[in-house]
Amino acid sequence: MADSLPPLSFPADGEQAFHRELKRRSHAYLSGRNDHRFADVARWVKAVVLLLLCVGFYLLSLMQQQGLAFMLCYFAFVMMGMLLNVNVNHDASHNAFACTPWVNRLAGRLVTIPLGVDPDYWRTRHVSYHHVYANVEHYDLDTEENGFFRQTPFQQWRAHMRYQHLYWPLIAALSLPYIALVFDWSDRLGKTPLAAEGVLAGRKGWTVFIASKLCHILVVLVIPLVVCLQHGIGWQTVLIAYLLSQMLASLLVVFLLLGTHWAQAEFYAVPEGGQMPQGWYRHNFATACDWETSPQWLHHLTGGLNYHLTHHLFPGWNHRHYPALAAILADLAPHYAMDYRCIGYRELLQQQQRFLRAMGQQPL
Repeated sequence: MADSLPPLSFPADGEQAFHRELKRRSHAYLSGRNDHRFADVARWVKAVVLLLLCVGFYLLSLMQQQGLAFMLCYFAFVMMGMLLNVNVNHDASHNAFACTPWVNRLAGRLVTIPLGVDPDYWRTRHVSYHHVYANVEHYDLDTEENGFFRQTPFQQWRAHMRYQHLYWPLIAALSLPYIALVFDWSDRLGKTPLAAEGVLAGRKGWTVFIASKLCHILVVLVIPLVVCLQHGIGWQTVLIAYLLSQMLASLLVVFLLLGTHWAQAEFYAVPEGGQMPQGWYRHNFATACDWETSPQWLHHLTGGLNYHLTHHLFPGWNHRHYPALAAILADLAPHYAMDYRCIGYRELLQQQQRFLRAMGQQPL
């Protein structure tokens, strides 16, 4: 069993005034609209539409008689599943989709079936580690050392990493499958710091975990294989469709996320004594940024992931509020010497490439 990580502390000195004003402005925004933090009718409708499209494309794929038609419908099914995770499960993981926690848990369990990722372990990694300790070595589990990709200046360099700015799309395409096959099972078997969190404890936890994994295999592989073989579509076509669709979904998710913690961001080693060098707000401003969608309407599909700094400061708010909250941050931050950054997507990719090249150079 892996050892648990001792908590780190963030000094609050110098941030109380910013905290109070940010809370005042954000709550004034809500009360002025007579609104709440959770998903509204439009977001529920979007979730239902995506769910119907996901199920519809799945059923349509099972009706096809030709391999190419099956693959196109199957791809669309997995892509709708990916959009459900981006637009529903991400908020649900923060209890920001529905106001009732069990509804959020149920939504997360259902919409992760197409991707095979366990929502409880992913939520714990995301909420309890990445959000609290973004870009802190060993604490931010999203940047764990893996031997393929050097993501922080504190990780071991290997010769092949000088090319990571070229092969990163392949790593990105394997990210979600890696979470499902490696992270989930490592967490389940107590090989990671999550062992101390008591996630899915006992026999009931094992039952839920195994049942979800089997449900994923049944839905995305077994049923399509049985039906397609009856239609004269080879098992190779089904397997290729499964592998490519999972990789494409993973690649698209990473394209929304990857540079947000790399673009001119700071990284931190574990501090002696467990005291971080700055407060929690300044830490988040230093480790994340927002980026703008182009055209602007695309933010309706990103689930707010483009407002990534805003999300880190308001994780308990549904993503529909992020444009307004980002405007509050942009106005308020300069008055408190906070560096709010919102850049274009092209600049995000450029800064990401510069970061990958820098991390790929052999340290002196």
